[in-house]
Amino acid sequence: MSKDRGSLAIVLHTHMPYVEGFGTWPFGEEWLWEAITTSYLPLLDLLEAGAPLTLSLTPVLCDQLEGAGVQERYRTFLDEVRRYTHHEDARGLRAGGHDALADEVLRSWGDYERALERFAELDGDLPSALAPYAQWTSSATHAVLPLLATEAGLEAQVKGGIDSHRTRFGPGWRGGFWLPECAHAPWIEPTLADAGAHASCIELTGAFGPDSPRHLRPLLSESGLQLVPIDRATISLVWSERGYPAHGDYRDYHHHTIHHHNPWANHGGAYDHERALALAHSHAANFVARAKARVERLGAGIPGGGLVVCALDTELLGHWWYEGVAWLSAVVAECAAQGLELVRLDEALARSEPAPAAGIWEDAEQATSWGEHGDLSTWSAPAVAEMAFATRAGELAAMHAGAGLGPAALRQLLALQSSDWAFMVARGLAVPYARERFEQHCQGLRDALSAGPAADVGPLRNLAVHAG
Repeated sequence: MSKDRGSLAIVLHTHMPYVEGFGTWPFGEEWLWEAITTSYLPLLDLLEAGAPLTLSLTPVLCDQLEGAGVQERYRTFLDEVRRYTHHEDARGLRAGGHDALADEVLRSWGDYERALERFAELDGDLPSALAPYAQWTSSATHAVLPLLATEAGLEAQVKGGIDSHRTRFGPGWRGGFWLPECAHAPWIEPTLADAGAHASCIELTGAFGPDSPRHLRPLLSESGLQLVPIDRATISLVWSERGYPAHGDYRDYHHHTIHHHNPWANHGGAYDHERALALAHSHAANFVARAKARVERLGAGIPGGGLVVCALDTELLGHWWYEGVAWLSAVVAECAAQGLELVRLDEALARSEPAPAAGIWEDAEQATSWGEHGDLSTWSAPAVAEMAFATRAGELAAMHAGAGLGPAALRQLLALQSSDWAFMVARGLAVPYARERFEQHCQGLRDALSAGPAADVGPLRNLAVHAG
C-alpha cells in the first residue's frame, strides 16, 4: 500500500497491578492467571503469526510473570481449581435443568486445557516468548505520573521502568514509553526524555475536539518527545458503553455462576460461541471500514495520509471481552482485505513528519488522561482524594529519607503509587480489596522507613527487582 494513503496502528497496553502473592479467588492473583489464559497466550499466538501490532508491557506485569513459584501456582490454579470449578458448575446447572448452560461451561474449560498445553510448550517462560514483540515499556508500577509529588519520585518511576525493560529485553528498545492511564503533563517530559523515552501516546480529545484531523498526526514537543494522539473516535468503536463488546450475542462478563464462569450471553440467554465468533468477524470488518474512512476523510492534508492510533488495554481482549482476540485476528485480516495499512507504531513514527506541539497547553501544569473527563479526576476526585494525598505524603517521606531509603521502602512506595487502587475505588471494582491493598502499602512504607535500609522486602519480593 502506498505510504501516502494513511495507516492504522493498534497499541495494546498490557498491565496487571502487583497481585502476585496478595490474595486468591475471587480477588487477588487469580486475576493474573485468568489474564494469562484468556488474553496473553491467545495474543502471543497472533503475534507469532506475524500480526503487526504494538505491544506495551508494564514492568510490574513482567515482575510477576518472572516471579519464583509463579509458573507452578499458575499450573495448579488451572489444573486443579479451574478444572474442578468448571465441572462442578456444569453439574449444578445440569441438575437444575439448564443443559445448554452446562454444555457451555464445559466447552469453556477447553480454553484452560489449551492454555495448559501452550504454557507447557513455552516451559512456563511467557516473558521470553513475548520479548520479540515488547516494543514499548512504562513506568515501574503504573503510577499516574503528573500526580507525583517530587522530581525524584518521578525519576524513580520512569527510570525504574526503563531500566527494567532494558535489562529484560535488551538494547532494541526504540524509546516508546506508555504513560500510565495516558496521563500527561508538560512538566514530566524532560524526565522522560532524559531517561531515553522518544515517544508517548496522549489523549487530546478535549483539546482538539472529537473530529479533528489533528488526532491523526504526531506532535513534536520542545523536549524532543514525540506525542502521539490516540484516536478516541476509533477507540470508542470498541471501548465504550455502546461499543462492540456490548452486543447481545457476546458472552456476558458480569453474569456468572457460583464459581465465576460465564455461560450466558449479554442478551440473557445461553451463550452461543459460534454465533459470537461470526459476529466478531462482522465487527472486525466494520471497524476496519470505519477506520479507513476516517483516514481518508481526515488525513488528506497530512504528510503520509494520517495515522489513526487505536490504543486498548490488552486485558480487554479475551479477559473482559471474551471474543476480543478473535476480533483482533479478524481485524488484521480485514486490513489486508480492505487495503488499510496496519503498522507498528515505531515504524509509523520513524517515517512521520510531526507537527509542533507548541500552543496546545495553556500552562506547564495542565494534565490530560484517558480517564473520565479526560483529566486526572479518576485518581484525584473527592471519592479518592484521601488516597491521592496519602500517596503524596508517602512519597515525600520516602524522598526525605535520602540515603536511608532501602529496597523495602522503595518497593512499598512504588506499590503504593500504582494507579490501580484509586481506579478500582473510583469505578466501584473490588473496592474492599483495593482499599486493603492501599492501606497495606501505606503501613508497609511507614514500617520500612522506620526499620531503615536493612528492612525485609517481605511479600514484594518480585516487585521492581531490576529497578535501580
